[in-house]
Amino acid sequence: MAEIKLIDDFLDYISGVRRYSPRTLDLYSDALSRFAAFVGAEDGKTLVESLKFSLIRSYEVHLADKEGLSPKTVSLHLSALRSFCRYLLRRGIIKSNPAAQVKRPKVEKRLPEFFRQEAMEKYFAEPRGTDYMKVLSRAVIATLYGTGMRRAELIGLNIDSVNFARKVIRVHGKGDKVREIPLVDTLSEELSLYLQQVESMTGRERSHDEPLFVTPSKKRMYPVFVDRMIKSELATLGGVTERKSPHVFRHTLATELLDDGADLHSIKDTLGHSSLAATQIYTHATIEQLRKVYLTAHPRATKHRD
Repeated sequence: MAEIKLIDDFLDYISGVRRYSPRTLDLYSDALSRFAAFVGAEDGKTLVESLKFSLIRSYEVHLADKEGLSPKTVSLHLSALRSFCRYLLRRGIIKSNPAAQVKRPKVEKRLPEFFRQEAMEKYFAEPRGTDYMKVLSRAVIATLYGTGMRRAELIGLNIDSVNFARKVIRVHGKGDKVREIPLVDTLSEELSLYLQQVESMTGRERSHDEPLFVTPSKKRMYPVFVDRMIKSELATLGGVTERKSPHVFRHTLATELLDDGADLHSIKDTLGHSSLAATQIYTHATIEQLRKVYLTAHPRATKHRD
Protein backbone atom coordinates (compact mmCIF):
# COMPACT_ATOMS: atom_id res chain seq x y z
CA MET A 1 0.00 0.00 0.00
CA ALA A 2 1.14 3.55 -0.76
CA GLU A 3 0.49 4.65 2.83
CA ILE A 4 2.75 1.96 4.25
CA LYS A 5 5.44 2.78 1.69
CA LEU A 6 5.41 6.44 2.81
CA ILE A 7 6.06 5.38 6.39
CA ASP A 8 8.76 2.94 5.29
CA ASP A 9 10.43 5.64 3.16
CA PHE A 10 10.37 8.00 6.14
CA LEU A 11 11.89 5.38 8.45
CA ASP A 12 14.61 4.67 5.86
CA TYR A 13 15.33 8.40 5.71
CA ILE A 14 15.71 8.94 9.47
CA SER A 15 17.77 5.77 9.70
CA GLY A 16 20.11 6.23 6.75
CA VAL A 17 20.32 10.02 6.47
CA ARG A 18 19.50 11.33 9.94
CA ARG A 19 21.17 8.38 11.73
CA TYR A 20 18.46 7.95 14.34
CA SER A 21 19.04 5.16 16.85
CA PRO A 22 17.34 1.74 16.39
CA ARG A 23 15.28 2.42 19.51
CA THR A 24 13.97 5.71 18.10
CA LEU A 25 13.16 3.97 14.83
CA ASP A 26 11.09 1.38 16.68
CA LEU A 27 9.28 4.07 18.69
CA TYR A 28 8.51 6.19 15.61
CA SER A 29 7.40 3.16 13.61
CA ASP A 30 4.99 2.14 16.37
CA ALA A 31 3.66 5.70 16.79
CA LEU A 32 2.96 6.13 13.06
CA SER A 33 1.38 2.68 12.75
CA ARG A 34 -0.94 3.42 15.65
CA PHE A 35 -1.93 6.76 14.18
CA ALA A 36 -2.61 5.13 10.81
CA ALA A 37 -4.83 2.57 12.53
CA PHE A 38 -6.62 5.31 14.46
CA VAL A 39 -7.51 7.38 11.37
CA GLY A 40 -8.24 4.32 9.23
CA ALA A 41 -11.74 4.17 10.69
CA GLU A 42 -12.35 7.87 10.03
CA ASP A 43 -14.56 7.89 6.91
CA GLY A 44 -12.03 5.87 4.94
CA LYS A 45 -9.53 8.73 4.78
CA THR A 46 -5.97 7.96 3.74
CA LEU A 47 -3.09 8.70 6.07
CA VAL A 48 -2.00 11.87 4.25
CA GLU A 49 -5.57 13.17 4.10
CA SER A 50 -5.87 12.59 7.84
CA LEU A 51 -2.88 14.74 8.70
CA LYS A 52 -4.99 17.62 9.92
CA PHE A 53 -4.92 19.58 13.17
CA SER A 54 -8.34 18.35 14.31
CA LEU A 55 -7.56 14.66 13.81
CA ILE A 56 -4.10 14.87 15.35
CA ARG A 57 -5.59 16.71 18.34
CA SER A 58 -8.28 14.01 18.62
CA TYR A 59 -5.57 11.38 18.51
CA GLU A 60 -3.70 13.13 21.33
CA VAL A 61 -6.86 13.06 23.47
CA HIS A 62 -7.42 9.41 22.56
CA LEU A 63 -3.92 8.42 23.68
CA ALA A 64 -4.26 10.26 26.98
CA ASP A 65 -7.87 9.50 27.90
CA LYS A 66 -8.71 6.23 26.19
CA GLU A 67 -5.34 4.46 26.27
CA GLY A 68 -4.13 6.11 29.49
CA LEU A 69 -0.65 6.88 28.19
CA SER A 70 1.61 9.17 30.18
CA PRO A 71 2.22 12.78 29.01
CA LYS A 72 5.77 11.78 28.10
CA THR A 73 4.59 8.93 25.85
CA VAL A 74 1.89 11.08 24.25
CA SER A 75 4.53 13.73 23.56
CA LEU A 76 6.68 11.08 21.88
CA HIS A 77 3.80 10.15 19.56
CA LEU A 78 3.36 13.80 18.62
CA SER A 79 7.11 14.12 17.98
CA ALA A 80 6.92 11.22 15.55
CA LEU A 81 4.01 12.84 13.73
CA ARG A 82 5.79 16.21 13.58
CA SER A 83 8.91 14.62 12.14
CA PHE A 84 6.86 12.64 9.62
CA CYS A 85 5.00 15.78 8.53
CA ARG A 86 8.29 17.67 8.10
CA TYR A 87 9.48 14.86 5.84
CA LEU A 88 6.28 15.00 3.75
CA LEU A 89 6.54 18.80 3.59
CA ARG A 90 10.07 18.60 2.18
CA ARG A 91 8.87 16.15 -0.44
CA GLY A 92 6.00 18.45 -1.41
CA ILE A 93 3.33 15.92 -0.44
CA ILE A 94 1.70 18.30 2.06
CA LYS A 95 1.75 22.10 2.19
CA SER A 96 2.04 22.66 5.95
CA ASN A 97 2.87 20.80 9.15
CA PRO A 98 -0.40 20.37 11.08
CA ALA A 99 1.30 18.44 13.88
CA ALA A 100 3.43 21.48 14.72
CA GLN A 101 0.26 23.34 15.72
CA VAL A 102 -0.74 20.76 18.34
CA LYS A 103 0.59 21.61 21.79
CA ARG A 104 2.36 18.80 23.56
CA PRO A 105 1.12 17.85 27.03
CA LYS A 106 3.12 19.22 29.92
CA VAL A 107 5.68 16.70 31.12
CA GLU A 108 6.84 16.97 34.70
CA LYS A 109 10.61 17.31 34.68
CA ARG A 110 12.31 14.79 36.93
CA LEU A 111 15.66 15.65 38.40
CA PRO A 112 18.28 13.11 37.33
CA GLU A 113 19.11 10.36 39.80
CA PHE A 114 22.72 9.65 40.66
CA PHE A 115 24.82 7.32 42.78
CA ARG A 116 26.56 8.70 45.84
CA GLN A 117 30.31 9.06 45.50
CA GLU A 118 30.90 7.17 48.76
CA ALA A 119 28.92 4.21 47.41
CA MET A 120 31.03 4.02 44.27
CA GLU A 121 34.24 4.34 46.25
CA LYS A 122 33.06 1.45 48.42
CA TYR A 123 32.32 -0.62 45.32
CA PHE A 124 35.77 -0.14 43.80
CA ALA A 125 37.43 -0.75 47.19
CA GLU A 126 36.05 -4.29 47.23
CA PRO A 127 38.41 -7.10 46.12
CA ARG A 128 38.32 -7.87 42.43
CA GLY A 129 36.62 -11.08 41.48
CA THR A 130 38.43 -13.68 39.43
CA ASP A 131 35.65 -15.16 37.30
CA TYR A 132 34.93 -13.57 33.93
CA MET A 133 31.52 -12.08 34.74
CA LYS A 134 32.88 -10.30 37.83
CA VAL A 135 35.79 -8.84 35.87
CA LEU A 136 33.49 -7.83 33.01
CA SER A 137 30.94 -6.23 35.35
CA ARG A 138 33.58 -4.21 37.13
CA ALA A 139 35.15 -3.03 33.85
CA VAL A 140 31.76 -2.01 32.44
CA ILE A 141 30.79 -0.12 35.59
CA ALA A 142 34.19 1.57 35.70
CA THR A 143 33.75 2.65 32.08
CA LEU A 144 30.24 4.02 32.60
CA TYR A 145 31.22 5.77 35.83
CA GLY A 146 34.45 7.15 34.38
CA THR A 147 33.12 8.38 31.05
CA GLY A 148 29.35 8.94 31.33
CA MET A 149 28.83 7.37 27.91
CA ARG A 150 25.45 6.03 26.82
CA ARG A 151 24.62 2.32 26.92
CA ALA A 152 24.58 2.09 23.11
CA GLU A 153 27.95 3.84 22.96
CA LEU A 154 29.36 1.37 25.49
CA ILE A 155 28.11 -1.61 23.51
CA GLY A 156 29.54 -0.17 20.29
CA LEU A 157 33.09 0.15 21.62
CA ASN A 158 35.77 -1.87 19.85
CA ILE A 159 39.24 -2.68 21.14
CA ASP A 160 40.78 0.11 19.07
CA SER A 161 38.31 2.60 20.61
CA VAL A 162 40.64 2.71 23.61
CA ASN A 163 43.96 4.45 23.05
CA PHE A 164 46.13 3.75 26.09
CA ALA A 165 49.03 5.78 24.70
CA ARG A 166 47.00 8.95 24.20
CA LYS A 167 44.77 8.16 27.20
CA VAL A 168 41.48 8.68 25.40
CA ILE A 169 38.41 6.63 24.48
CA ARG A 170 36.88 7.33 21.07
CA VAL A 171 33.08 7.14 21.18
CA HIS A 172 30.56 7.06 18.33
CA GLY A 173 27.54 8.92 19.67
CA LYS A 174 24.13 9.94 18.40
CA GLY A 175 24.02 11.03 14.77
CA ASP A 176 27.27 9.11 14.21
CA LYS A 177 29.16 11.96 15.88
CA VAL A 178 32.58 10.99 17.22
CA ARG A 179 34.02 12.41 20.44
CA GLU A 180 37.00 11.57 22.62
CA ILE A 181 36.74 11.17 26.38
CA PRO A 182 39.81 11.28 28.65
CA LEU A 183 40.96 7.90 29.95
CA VAL A 184 41.88 8.32 33.61
CA ASP A 185 44.50 6.06 35.18
CA THR A 186 42.05 4.09 37.33
CA LEU A 187 39.87 3.24 34.31
CA SER A 188 42.95 2.43 32.26
CA GLU A 189 43.95 -0.11 34.90
CA GLU A 190 40.48 -1.70 34.98
CA LEU A 191 40.38 -2.02 31.19
CA SER A 192 43.88 -3.49 31.02
CA LEU A 193 42.96 -6.16 33.56
CA TYR A 194 39.75 -6.91 31.69
CA LEU A 195 41.55 -7.28 28.36
CA GLN A 196 43.94 -9.77 29.94
CA GLN A 197 40.97 -11.72 31.30
CA VAL A 198 39.06 -11.82 28.01
CA GLU A 199 42.12 -12.97 26.06
CA SER A 200 42.58 -15.71 28.63
CA MET A 201 38.95 -16.71 28.10
CA THR A 202 39.14 -16.68 24.29
CA GLY A 203 42.58 -18.27 24.23
CA ARG A 204 43.92 -15.91 21.59
CA GLU A 205 44.98 -12.34 20.93
CA ARG A 206 42.02 -10.44 19.61
CA SER A 207 42.14 -8.02 16.67
CA HIS A 208 41.61 -4.26 17.07
CA ASP A 209 38.24 -4.18 15.28
CA GLU A 210 36.61 -6.76 17.58
CA PRO A 211 34.16 -5.71 20.34
CA LEU A 212 35.80 -4.38 23.49
CA PHE A 213 33.25 -5.93 25.84
CA VAL A 214 31.88 -9.40 25.11
CA THR A 215 29.50 -11.79 26.84
CA PRO A 216 30.73 -15.14 28.23
CA SER A 217 29.66 -16.62 24.86
CA LYS A 218 32.20 -14.25 23.23
CA LYS A 219 29.56 -12.10 21.50
CA ARG A 220 29.16 -8.32 21.61
CA MET A 221 27.04 -7.24 24.56
CA TYR A 222 23.40 -6.25 23.99
CA PRO A 223 21.15 -3.83 25.94
CA VAL A 224 19.26 -6.34 28.11
CA PHE A 225 22.52 -8.10 29.01
CA VAL A 226 24.07 -4.81 30.20
CA ASP A 227 20.98 -3.83 32.21
CA ARG A 228 20.75 -7.19 33.98
CA MET A 229 24.47 -7.28 34.69
CA ILE A 230 24.47 -3.85 36.35
CA LYS A 231 21.36 -4.60 38.43
CA SER A 232 22.91 -7.84 39.62
CA GLU A 233 26.29 -6.28 40.38
CA LEU A 234 24.85 -3.38 42.38
CA ALA A 235 22.02 -5.31 44.03
CA THR A 236 23.59 -5.35 47.49
CA LEU A 237 25.47 -2.06 47.34
CA GLY A 238 24.15 0.60 49.69
CA GLY A 239 24.00 4.29 48.80
CA VAL A 240 22.71 3.76 45.28
CA THR A 241 19.31 4.69 43.91
CA GLU A 242 16.53 2.17 43.36
CA ARG A 243 17.05 2.68 39.65
CA LYS A 244 20.23 0.77 38.86
CA SER A 245 20.71 1.46 35.17
CA PRO A 246 23.57 2.49 32.84
CA HIS A 247 22.03 5.94 32.41
CA VAL A 248 22.32 6.74 36.13
CA PHE A 249 26.12 6.58 35.80
CA ARG A 250 25.83 9.29 33.15
CA HIS A 251 23.93 11.49 35.60
CA THR A 252 26.42 10.63 38.34
CA LEU A 253 29.47 11.72 36.36
CA ALA A 254 27.80 14.98 35.27
CA THR A 255 26.79 15.81 38.85
CA GLU A 256 30.25 15.05 40.23
CA LEU A 257 31.98 17.10 37.52
CA LEU A 258 29.69 20.04 38.22
CA ASP A 259 30.24 19.77 41.98
CA ASP A 260 34.00 19.73 41.38
CA GLY A 261 33.85 22.98 39.41
CA ALA A 262 33.75 21.81 35.80
CA ASP A 263 32.02 24.23 33.43
CA LEU A 264 28.85 23.24 31.59
CA HIS A 265 30.51 23.35 28.15
CA SER A 266 33.11 20.76 29.22
CA ILE A 267 30.39 18.52 30.67
CA LYS A 268 28.36 18.95 27.47
CA ASP A 269 31.31 17.81 25.33
CA THR A 270 32.04 14.85 27.60
CA LEU A 271 28.45 13.60 27.54
CA GLY A 272 27.98 14.29 23.84
CA HIS A 273 24.94 16.53 24.28
CA SER A 274 23.84 18.33 21.13
CA SER A 275 22.92 21.49 23.05
CA LEU A 276 23.79 23.14 26.33
CA ALA A 277 20.13 23.04 27.39
CA ALA A 278 20.35 19.27 27.90
CA THR A 279 23.32 19.74 30.22
CA GLN A 280 21.81 22.53 32.31
CA ILE A 281 19.44 20.14 34.11
CA TYR A 282 22.39 19.07 36.26
CA THR A 283 22.61 22.55 37.74
CA HIS A 284 19.06 22.04 38.99
CA ALA A 285 20.00 18.66 40.44
CA THR A 286 22.91 20.20 42.33
CA ILE A 287 20.76 23.03 43.66
CA GLU A 288 18.11 20.54 44.80
CA GLN A 289 20.74 18.50 46.62
CA LEU A 290 22.04 21.67 48.28
CA ARG A 291 18.49 22.52 49.35
CA LYS A 292 18.09 19.12 51.02
CA VAL A 293 21.37 19.56 52.90
CA TYR A 294 20.30 23.03 53.99
CA LEU A 295 16.93 21.86 55.28
CA THR A 296 18.45 19.02 57.31
CA ALA A 297 21.66 20.64 58.58
CA HIS A 298 21.57 24.43 58.51
CA PRO A 299 20.87 25.87 61.99
CA ARG A 300 18.47 28.49 60.65
CA ALA A 301 16.43 25.83 58.84
CA THR A 302 16.35 23.39 61.79
CA LYS A 303 15.46 26.19 64.20
CA HIS A 304 12.53 27.19 61.98
CA ARG A 305 11.25 23.58 61.93
CA ASP A 306 11.35 23.38 65.73
